[in-house]
Amino acid sequence: MKLLWVCLAIVILSGCIPMSDERATRAVQAAGMTDVQITGVPIWGCGEEDTVRAKFEAKDRSGNRVTGVVCGGIFKGATVRVD
Repeated sequence: MKLLWVCLAIVILSGCIPMSDERATRAVQAAGMTDVQITGVPIWGCGEEDTVRAKFEAKDRSGNRVTGVVCGGIFKGATVRVD
């Protein structure tokens, strides 16, 4: 049981909490991308103040396949960052 609490504390303190797929998809679509697929939780790519995050693949406005991250917080919106 102690190991579970330690692992939970590490995840929370590292800021690697997954963003909901729906929220991440809406953010990527609002940035003008289509065919969005959420592919996991990134360890890097977001700021220290970002508490939730998601990796994605999508098509940009030119139809090119791109990857990136969506970063966000409890009291702030989501930011889309393309690799």
